[in-house]
Amino acid sequence: MEPAATAGAVARPEGWRGFAADWSSDQRAFKGVSWGKAMMWIFLLSDTFIFGCFLLSYMTARMSTTVAWPNPSEVFALHIGGQDVPLILIAIMTFVLISSSGTMAMAVNFGYRRDRVKTAVLMLITAIFGATFVGMQAFEWTKLISEGARPWENPWGAAQFGSSFFMITGFHGTHVTIGVIFLLIVARKVWRGDYDRGTRGFFTSRKGHYEIVEITGLYWHFVDLVWVFIFAFFYLW
Repeated sequence: MEPAATAGAVARPEGWRGFAADWSSDQRAFKGVSWGKAMMWIFLLSDTFIFGCFLLSYMTARMSTTVAWPNPSEVFALHIGGQDVPLILIAIMTFVLISSSGTMAMAVNFGYRRDRVKTAVLMLITAIFGATFVGMQAFEWTKLISEGARPWENPWGAAQFGSSFFMITGFHGTHVTIGVIFLLIVARKVWRGDYDRGTRGFFTSRKGHYEIVEITGLYWHFVDLVWVFIFAFFYLW
């Protein structure tokens, strides 16, 4: 005699329907996911392909050029105290952006607890970190442009350096800027209690839910992760 079926188990269809069920998505894992979170994951996946193509193009150009590639320790050095300090600005930028991931994670944590004030304050701190990063990147761009760097040429070696640098770091900086704006908008709504009251409007989720904070965190952590790869390929290689 066959053992009794487990209570609540879903029977596998027969024939082609059973084959399709074996290869289809697991609805138990994705059925409860909101559209906002699912769409953010899809966007981040597509953005991963774009950044991946940029970095692969950069590596191809660097390895195929016959002209010497600029030395990052010389190009990205700051003149401090009468001597050149290599990569000091980049190190500070990286520290600031990585620190913002910590404050964003804390904001999401307090959002789960529906702690309106702490969530808003931590999101505001994250936005300040992001704005600081963009400001330092603007200073870096200004310094390189004043020294003769252009998308089509530079005084340190291979001309492809300028186009690769300005395109990839500019694209990433745009992402950070958009993230800062998004953080400020959501933080303001959290502070006003829009998500507690269910106030209708842009980026307002269901009443009592702080899911938008988590969605914002997904975007911000992605931006930080991409910077780790840019930092490794541009400044350490």
